[in-house]
Amino acid sequence: MVAAAHRGWLLRLVVAFGFAQGAVSMARPAVSYRALALGADERAVGVIAGVYALLPLFAAVPLGRRTDHGRCAPLLPAGVVLIAGGCALSGTAGSLAAMALWSGVMGLGHLCFVIGAQSLVARQSTPREQDRDFGHFTIGASLGQLVGPVAAGALIGGPDRAGSSALALLVAGAGAAVALTSLWRIEHRAPAAPRPAVDARVPLTGILRTRGVPAGILISLSVLSATDVLTAYLPVVGEHRGIAPSVVGVLLSIRAAATIACRLVLTPLLRLLGRTALLTLTCLLAALLCAGIALPVPVWALAPMLAVLGFCLGVGQPLSMTTVVRAAPDGARSTALALRLTGNRLGQVAAPAGAGLVAGAVGAAAPFVLLGGLLLLSAGVALRASDGPSRDPGERSGGNRRVRHAISQGEGPRDGPPPGRG
Repeated sequence: MVAAAHRGWLLRLVVAFGFAQGAVSMARPAVSYRALALGADERAVGVIAGVYALLPLFAAVPLGRRTDHGRCAPLLPAGVVLIAGGCALSGTAGSLAAMALWSGVMGLGHLCFVIGAQSLVARQSTPREQDRDFGHFTIGASLGQLVGPVAAGALIGGPDRAGSSALALLVAGAGAAVALTSLWRIEHRAPAAPRPAVDARVPLTGILRTRGVPAGILISLSVLSATDVLTAYLPVVGEHRGIAPSVVGVLLSIRAAATIACRLVLTPLLRLLGRTALLTLTCLLAALLCAGIALPVPVWALAPMLAVLGFCLGVGQPLSMTTVVRAAPDGARSTALALRLTGNRLGQVAAPAGAGLVAGAVGAAAPFVLLGGLLLLSAGVALRASDGPSRDPGERSGGNRRVRHAISQGEGPRDGPPPGRG
Protein backbone atom coordinates (compact mmCIF):
# COMPACT_ATOMS: atom_id res chain seq x y z
CA MET A 1 0.00 0.00 0.00
CA VAL A 2 2.80 2.42 0.88
CA ALA A 3 4.62 1.64 -2.36
CA ALA A 4 1.43 2.17 -4.36
CA ALA A 5 0.81 5.50 -2.63
CA HIS A 6 4.39 6.52 -3.35
CA ARG A 7 4.05 5.70 -7.01
CA GLY A 8 0.74 7.59 -7.10
CA TRP A 9 1.98 10.99 -5.96
CA LEU A 10 5.19 10.74 -7.97
CA LEU A 11 3.32 9.71 -11.12
CA ARG A 12 0.93 12.64 -10.78
CA LEU A 13 3.87 14.99 -10.26
CA VAL A 14 5.57 13.62 -13.40
CA VAL A 15 2.36 14.12 -15.41
CA ALA A 16 1.95 17.70 -14.16
CA PHE A 17 5.60 18.47 -14.88
CA GLY A 18 5.21 17.01 -18.35
CA PHE A 19 2.38 19.40 -19.22
CA ALA A 20 4.06 22.41 -17.60
CA GLN A 21 7.42 21.75 -19.23
CA GLY A 22 5.74 20.90 -22.53
CA ALA A 23 4.12 24.33 -22.53
CA VAL A 24 7.44 26.04 -21.81
CA SER A 25 9.31 23.96 -24.40
CA MET A 26 6.64 24.78 -26.96
CA ALA A 27 6.67 28.46 -26.05
CA ARG A 28 10.45 29.05 -26.08
CA PRO A 29 11.03 28.36 -29.82
CA ALA A 30 7.67 29.99 -30.60
CA VAL A 31 8.84 33.15 -28.82
CA SER A 32 12.03 33.10 -30.89
CA TYR A 33 10.13 32.72 -34.16
CA ARG A 34 7.60 35.40 -33.21
CA ALA A 35 10.40 37.77 -32.21
CA LEU A 36 12.13 37.19 -35.55
CA ALA A 37 8.84 37.83 -37.35
CA LEU A 38 8.45 41.11 -35.45
CA GLY A 39 11.86 42.28 -36.63
CA ALA A 40 14.22 41.05 -33.92
CA ASP A 41 17.84 40.23 -34.73
CA GLU A 42 20.05 37.64 -33.02
CA ARG A 43 20.89 40.01 -30.17
CA ALA A 44 17.25 40.75 -29.44
CA VAL A 45 16.40 37.04 -29.44
CA GLY A 46 19.16 36.51 -26.91
CA VAL A 47 17.88 39.31 -24.67
CA ILE A 48 14.30 37.99 -24.74
CA ALA A 49 15.53 34.49 -23.95
CA GLY A 50 17.59 35.91 -21.08
CA VAL A 51 14.67 37.82 -19.55
CA TYR A 52 12.92 34.46 -19.14
CA ALA A 53 15.41 33.78 -16.33
CA LEU A 54 15.79 37.31 -14.94
CA LEU A 55 12.85 37.39 -12.48
CA PRO A 56 13.57 33.85 -11.22
CA LEU A 57 17.16 34.88 -10.58
CA PHE A 58 16.00 37.14 -7.72
CA ALA A 59 13.02 35.07 -6.53
CA ALA A 60 14.59 31.61 -6.14
CA VAL A 61 16.22 31.94 -2.71
CA PRO A 62 13.24 33.65 -0.98
CA LEU A 63 10.94 30.95 -2.34
CA GLY A 64 13.32 28.24 -1.18
CA ARG A 65 13.53 29.76 2.31
CA ARG A 66 9.75 29.81 2.51
CA THR A 67 9.50 26.21 1.37
CA ASP A 68 12.04 25.02 3.96
CA HIS A 69 9.66 26.19 6.69
CA GLY A 70 6.33 25.47 5.04
CA ARG A 71 4.54 23.38 2.47
CA CYS A 72 5.71 22.68 -1.06
CA ALA A 73 2.37 22.14 -2.78
CA PRO A 74 1.09 25.76 -3.00
CA LEU A 75 3.95 26.67 -5.32
CA LEU A 76 2.83 24.11 -7.90
CA PRO A 77 -0.55 25.59 -8.99
CA ALA A 78 0.86 29.12 -8.68
CA GLY A 79 3.63 28.18 -11.09
CA VAL A 80 1.18 26.62 -13.54
CA VAL A 81 -0.99 29.75 -13.59
CA LEU A 82 2.04 31.98 -14.27
CA ILE A 83 3.30 29.69 -17.03
CA ALA A 84 -0.11 29.59 -18.73
CA GLY A 85 -0.52 33.36 -18.46
CA GLY A 86 3.00 34.08 -19.70
CA CYS A 87 2.55 31.83 -22.72
CA ALA A 88 -0.85 33.22 -23.70
CA LEU A 89 0.12 36.87 -23.20
CA SER A 90 3.34 36.37 -25.19
CA GLY A 91 1.12 35.27 -28.07
CA THR A 92 -0.93 38.46 -27.93
CA ALA A 93 2.01 40.85 -27.38
CA GLY A 94 2.63 43.27 -30.22
CA SER A 95 6.11 44.50 -29.31
CA LEU A 96 9.46 42.97 -28.41
CA ALA A 97 9.41 44.68 -25.00
CA ALA A 98 6.04 43.10 -24.14
CA MET A 99 7.28 39.72 -25.31
CA ALA A 100 10.30 40.03 -23.03
CA LEU A 101 8.06 40.93 -20.07
CA TRP A 102 5.72 37.97 -20.51
CA SER A 103 8.67 35.70 -21.14
CA GLY A 104 9.90 36.72 -17.69
CA VAL A 105 6.50 35.87 -16.17
CA MET A 106 6.68 32.47 -17.83
CA GLY A 107 10.12 31.91 -16.34
CA LEU A 108 8.93 32.92 -12.87
CA GLY A 109 6.09 30.41 -13.10
CA HIS A 110 8.47 27.67 -14.16
CA LEU A 111 10.69 28.48 -11.18
CA CYS A 112 7.78 28.31 -8.72
CA PHE A 113 6.71 24.94 -10.07
CA VAL A 114 10.22 23.46 -10.07
CA ILE A 115 11.11 24.62 -6.53
CA GLY A 116 7.87 23.20 -5.18
CA ALA A 117 8.23 19.94 -7.08
CA GLN A 118 11.89 19.34 -6.26
CA SER A 119 11.30 20.10 -2.58
CA LEU A 120 8.38 17.67 -2.60
CA VAL A 121 10.56 14.90 -4.02
CA ALA A 122 13.39 15.66 -1.57
CA ARG A 123 11.01 15.70 1.39
CA GLN A 124 8.93 12.64 0.54
CA SER A 125 11.58 10.26 -0.85
CA THR A 126 13.83 8.15 1.33
CA PRO A 127 17.61 8.43 0.77
CA ARG A 128 17.78 5.16 -1.16
CA GLU A 129 14.94 6.33 -3.44
CA GLN A 130 16.27 9.81 -4.23
CA ASP A 131 18.42 9.01 -7.27
CA ARG A 132 15.56 7.02 -8.76
CA ASP A 133 12.82 9.50 -7.85
CA PHE A 134 14.69 12.56 -9.07
CA GLY A 135 15.44 10.67 -12.26
CA HIS A 136 11.77 9.78 -12.72
CA PHE A 137 10.73 13.32 -11.83
CA THR A 138 12.93 14.77 -14.55
CA ILE A 139 11.34 12.37 -17.05
CA GLY A 140 8.36 14.72 -16.85
CA ALA A 141 10.57 17.56 -18.04
CA SER A 142 11.97 15.42 -20.83
CA LEU A 143 8.50 14.37 -21.97
CA GLY A 144 7.54 18.03 -22.19
CA GLN A 145 10.73 18.82 -24.06
CA LEU A 146 9.93 15.95 -26.43
CA VAL A 147 6.38 17.01 -27.28
CA GLY A 148 6.67 20.79 -27.02
CA PRO A 149 9.09 21.50 -29.88
CA VAL A 150 7.27 19.10 -32.22
CA ALA A 151 3.97 20.82 -31.49
CA ALA A 152 5.54 24.23 -32.01
CA GLY A 153 7.12 23.14 -35.29
CA ALA A 154 3.81 21.72 -36.51
CA LEU A 155 1.95 24.95 -35.79
CA ILE A 156 4.62 27.40 -36.98
CA GLY A 157 5.00 27.45 -40.72
CA GLY A 158 4.08 29.22 -43.89
CA PRO A 159 4.63 32.88 -44.68
CA ASP A 160 2.70 34.18 -41.63
CA ARG A 161 5.27 33.37 -38.94
CA ALA A 162 3.91 36.04 -36.59
CA GLY A 163 0.38 34.63 -36.66
CA SER A 164 1.33 30.97 -36.48
CA SER A 165 3.79 31.55 -33.64
CA ALA A 166 1.09 33.47 -31.75
CA LEU A 167 -1.24 30.49 -32.16
CA ALA A 168 1.48 28.16 -30.85
CA LEU A 169 1.88 30.34 -27.75
CA LEU A 170 -1.86 30.33 -27.06
CA VAL A 171 -1.95 26.54 -27.40
CA ALA A 172 1.03 26.30 -25.04
CA GLY A 173 -0.86 28.34 -22.44
CA ALA A 174 -3.85 26.03 -22.67
CA GLY A 175 -1.58 22.98 -22.38
CA ALA A 176 0.03 24.37 -19.21
CA ALA A 177 -3.38 24.78 -17.57
CA VAL A 178 -3.99 21.02 -17.94
CA ALA A 179 -1.25 20.42 -15.34
CA LEU A 180 -3.63 21.70 -12.64
CA THR A 181 -5.68 18.50 -12.92
CA SER A 182 -2.81 16.40 -11.47
CA LEU A 183 -1.99 18.63 -8.50
CA TRP A 184 -5.05 18.24 -6.28
CA ARG A 185 -3.87 17.50 -2.68
CA ILE A 186 -0.65 16.01 -3.98
CA GLU A 187 1.28 16.75 -0.78
CA HIS A 188 -1.41 15.46 1.59
CA ARG A 189 -1.56 12.04 -0.07
CA ALA A 190 2.20 11.57 -0.05
CA PRO A 191 3.83 9.39 2.66
CA ALA A 192 5.40 12.38 4.36
CA ALA A 193 7.65 11.93 7.38
CA PRO A 194 8.09 14.49 10.18
CA ARG A 195 10.83 17.01 9.56
CA PRO A 196 13.29 18.23 12.19
CA ALA A 197 12.57 21.53 13.87
CA VAL A 198 14.75 24.43 12.78
CA ASP A 199 15.57 27.22 15.23
CA ALA A 200 17.42 29.49 12.83
CA ARG A 201 18.04 29.83 9.16
CA VAL A 202 21.29 28.43 7.87
CA PRO A 203 23.34 31.25 6.27
CA LEU A 204 23.63 31.11 2.50
CA THR A 205 27.42 31.18 2.80
CA GLY A 206 27.27 28.10 5.00
CA ILE A 207 25.24 26.26 2.38
CA LEU A 208 27.55 27.32 -0.45
CA ARG A 209 30.65 26.24 1.50
CA THR A 210 29.34 22.72 2.00
CA ARG A 211 31.29 20.27 -0.10
CA GLY A 212 29.21 19.03 -2.99
CA VAL A 213 26.89 22.03 -3.26
CA PRO A 214 29.08 24.25 -5.52
CA ALA A 215 29.91 21.34 -7.83
CA GLY A 216 26.25 20.40 -8.10
CA ILE A 217 25.31 23.99 -8.89
CA LEU A 218 27.94 24.38 -11.64
CA ILE A 219 27.12 21.06 -13.31
CA SER A 220 23.41 21.87 -13.26
CA LEU A 221 24.05 25.38 -14.62
CA SER A 222 26.12 24.03 -17.49
CA VAL A 223 23.67 21.32 -18.48
CA LEU A 224 20.64 23.61 -18.32
CA SER A 225 22.44 26.40 -20.20
CA ALA A 226 23.24 23.94 -22.97
CA THR A 227 19.62 22.79 -23.14
CA ASP A 228 18.29 26.34 -23.00
CA VAL A 229 20.55 27.82 -25.66
CA LEU A 230 19.96 24.77 -27.84
CA THR A 231 16.19 25.35 -27.61
CA ALA A 232 16.43 29.09 -28.26
CA TYR A 233 19.17 29.09 -30.92
CA LEU A 234 18.63 25.96 -32.98
CA PRO A 235 15.72 27.79 -34.68
CA VAL A 236 18.14 30.63 -35.50
CA VAL A 237 20.70 28.15 -36.84
CA GLY A 238 17.91 26.51 -38.82
CA GLU A 239 16.92 29.84 -40.38
CA HIS A 240 20.53 30.44 -41.47
CA ARG A 241 20.96 26.92 -42.88
CA GLY A 242 17.53 26.70 -44.51
CA ILE A 243 16.14 24.06 -42.13
CA ALA A 244 12.34 24.15 -41.83
CA PRO A 245 10.76 24.83 -38.41
CA SER A 246 9.10 21.41 -38.43
CA VAL A 247 12.51 19.75 -38.89
CA VAL A 248 13.99 21.89 -36.10
CA GLY A 249 11.15 20.74 -33.85
CA VAL A 250 11.89 17.11 -34.67
CA LEU A 251 15.60 17.62 -33.96
CA LEU A 252 14.84 19.17 -30.55
CA SER A 253 12.49 16.31 -29.77
CA ILE A 254 15.15 13.74 -30.67
CA ARG A 255 17.35 15.38 -28.06
CA ALA A 256 14.53 15.19 -25.50
CA ALA A 257 13.73 11.55 -26.32
CA ALA A 258 17.36 10.60 -25.75
CA THR A 259 17.25 12.38 -22.39
CA ILE A 260 14.21 10.30 -21.40
CA ALA A 261 16.05 7.13 -22.41
CA CYS A 262 19.02 8.17 -20.29
CA ARG A 263 16.90 8.69 -17.19
CA LEU A 264 15.16 5.36 -17.60
CA VAL A 265 18.53 3.59 -17.40
CA LEU A 266 20.14 5.96 -14.89
CA THR A 267 20.16 3.48 -12.01
CA PRO A 268 22.04 0.70 -13.88
CA LEU A 269 24.45 3.32 -15.26
CA LEU A 270 25.21 4.45 -11.71
CA ARG A 271 25.80 0.88 -10.63
CA LEU A 272 28.10 0.27 -13.57
CA LEU A 273 30.20 3.44 -13.61
CA GLY A 274 29.60 5.29 -10.34
CA ARG A 275 28.50 8.90 -9.93
CA THR A 276 31.86 10.60 -10.57
CA ALA A 277 32.78 8.69 -13.72
CA LEU A 278 29.27 9.03 -15.14
CA LEU A 279 29.12 12.80 -14.60
CA THR A 280 32.64 13.39 -15.92
CA LEU A 281 32.23 11.24 -19.02
CA THR A 282 28.84 12.65 -20.02
CA CYS A 283 29.88 16.28 -19.50
CA LEU A 284 33.02 15.72 -21.58
CA LEU A 285 31.15 14.07 -24.44
CA ALA A 286 28.42 16.74 -24.33
CA ALA A 287 31.11 19.43 -24.61
CA LEU A 288 32.48 17.89 -27.80
CA LEU A 289 29.02 17.48 -29.34
CA CYS A 290 27.95 21.06 -28.51
CA ALA A 291 31.05 22.38 -30.24
CA GLY A 292 30.29 20.06 -33.19
CA ILE A 293 26.91 21.72 -33.77
CA ALA A 294 28.79 24.88 -34.77
CA LEU A 295 30.17 22.98 -37.77
CA PRO A 296 28.17 23.10 -41.03
CA VAL A 297 27.01 19.50 -40.72
CA PRO A 298 23.97 18.25 -42.70
CA VAL A 299 20.63 17.53 -41.06
CA TRP A 300 21.15 13.77 -41.22
CA ALA A 301 24.29 14.20 -39.11
CA LEU A 302 22.65 16.64 -36.68
CA ALA A 303 20.04 14.05 -35.70
CA PRO A 304 22.44 11.44 -34.20
CA MET A 305 24.59 14.21 -32.70
CA LEU A 306 21.57 15.62 -30.86
CA ALA A 307 20.51 12.13 -29.78
CA VAL A 308 23.87 11.44 -28.10
CA LEU A 309 23.97 14.99 -26.73
CA GLY A 310 20.51 14.56 -25.21
CA PHE A 311 21.56 11.29 -23.58
CA CYS A 312 24.61 12.95 -22.03
CA LEU A 313 22.70 16.02 -20.84
CA GLY A 314 20.14 13.76 -19.18
CA VAL A 315 22.60 12.74 -16.47
CA GLY A 316 23.50 16.11 -14.98
CA GLN A 317 20.15 17.39 -13.70
CA PRO A 318 18.90 14.49 -11.52
CA LEU A 319 22.34 13.71 -10.10
CA SER A 320 23.00 17.36 -9.29
CA MET A 321 19.66 17.50 -7.43
CA THR A 322 20.54 14.47 -5.32
CA THR A 323 24.05 15.75 -4.67
CA VAL A 324 22.82 19.15 -3.48
CA VAL A 325 20.03 17.69 -1.31
CA ARG A 326 22.37 15.31 0.49
CA ALA A 327 25.17 17.82 0.89
CA ALA A 328 22.99 20.63 2.25
CA PRO A 329 22.71 21.22 6.02
CA ASP A 330 19.59 20.08 7.86
CA GLY A 331 16.67 22.47 7.51
CA ALA A 332 18.10 24.14 4.40
CA ARG A 333 17.53 21.65 1.63
CA SER A 334 14.87 23.61 -0.19
CA THR A 335 17.12 26.68 0.05
CA ALA A 336 20.03 24.66 -1.35
CA LEU A 337 17.83 23.51 -4.23
CA ALA A 338 16.80 27.14 -4.72
CA LEU A 339 20.48 28.16 -4.86
CA ARG A 340 20.97 25.48 -7.48
CA LEU A 341 18.05 26.94 -9.43
CA THR A 342 19.49 30.44 -8.96
CA GLY A 343 22.66 29.17 -10.61
CA ASN A 344 20.52 27.68 -13.36
CA ARG A 345 18.73 30.97 -13.93
CA LEU A 346 22.01 32.90 -13.83
CA GLY A 347 23.18 30.63 -16.62
CA GLN A 348 19.88 31.17 -18.45
CA VAL A 349 20.33 34.95 -18.22
CA ALA A 350 24.02 35.03 -19.13
CA ALA A 351 24.14 32.20 -21.67
CA PRO A 352 21.45 33.44 -24.10
CA ALA A 353 22.54 37.07 -23.73
CA GLY A 354 26.16 36.09 -24.33
CA ALA A 355 25.04 33.82 -27.14
CA GLY A 356 23.22 36.74 -28.73
CA LEU A 357 26.32 38.93 -28.60
CA VAL A 358 28.53 36.18 -30.00
CA ALA A 359 25.99 35.23 -32.66
CA GLY A 360 25.63 38.83 -33.76
CA ALA A 361 29.39 39.27 -34.02
CA VAL A 362 30.58 35.87 -35.24
CA GLY A 363 27.63 33.77 -36.39
CA ALA A 364 24.53 31.97 -35.19
CA ALA A 365 26.36 28.69 -34.49
CA ALA A 366 29.21 30.22 -32.44
CA PRO A 367 27.37 30.11 -29.07
CA PHE A 368 27.55 26.33 -29.15
CA VAL A 369 31.35 26.54 -28.98
CA LEU A 370 31.03 28.56 -25.76
CA LEU A 371 28.65 25.95 -24.36
CA GLY A 372 31.20 23.27 -25.16
CA GLY A 373 33.77 25.15 -23.08
CA LEU A 374 31.35 25.46 -20.15
CA LEU A 375 30.56 21.74 -20.23
CA LEU A 376 34.26 20.95 -20.43
CA LEU A 377 34.76 22.98 -17.24
CA SER A 378 31.94 21.02 -15.59
CA ALA A 379 33.63 17.75 -16.51
CA GLY A 380 36.74 18.96 -14.71
CA VAL A 381 34.72 20.02 -11.66
CA ALA A 382 32.94 16.65 -11.51
CA LEU A 383 36.30 14.87 -11.63
CA ARG A 384 37.91 17.20 -9.08
CA ALA A 385 35.02 16.75 -6.66
CA SER A 386 36.13 13.14 -6.23
CA ASP A 387 39.68 14.11 -5.12
CA GLY A 388 40.84 12.61 -1.86
CA PRO A 389 40.36 9.18 -0.34
CA SER A 390 37.33 7.47 -1.74
CA ARG A 391 34.67 6.47 0.75
CA ASP A 392 32.78 4.56 -1.88
CA PRO A 393 34.14 1.17 -2.89
CA GLY A 394 31.09 0.89 -5.10
CA GLU A 395 32.69 3.44 -7.46
CA ARG A 396 34.94 0.65 -8.63
CA SER A 397 32.73 -2.34 -7.92
CA GLY A 398 29.45 -2.51 -9.73
CA GLY A 399 28.31 -5.38 -7.51
CA ASN A 400 27.96 -3.27 -4.35
CA ARG A 401 24.60 -2.05 -3.31
CA ARG A 402 23.40 1.17 -4.91
CA VAL A 403 22.39 2.69 -1.60
CA ARG A 404 26.03 2.55 -0.34
CA HIS A 405 27.43 4.71 -3.11
CA ALA A 406 24.27 6.89 -3.21
CA ILE A 407 24.67 7.84 0.44
CA SER A 408 28.46 8.27 0.34
CA GLN A 409 28.62 10.29 -2.89
CA GLY A 410 27.68 13.94 -2.86
CA GLU A 411 27.85 14.45 0.93
CA GLY A 412 31.59 15.06 1.03
CA PRO A 413 33.02 15.03 4.56
CA ARG A 414 29.61 15.55 6.22
CA ASP A 415 28.15 12.21 7.22
CA GLY A 416 25.00 12.04 9.28
CA PRO A 417 21.44 10.84 9.40
CA PRO A 418 19.26 10.78 6.30
CA PRO A 419 18.09 14.28 5.45
CA GLY A 420 14.76 15.37 6.83
CA ARG A 421 13.42 11.92 7.70
CA GLY A 422 13.36 12.22 11.52
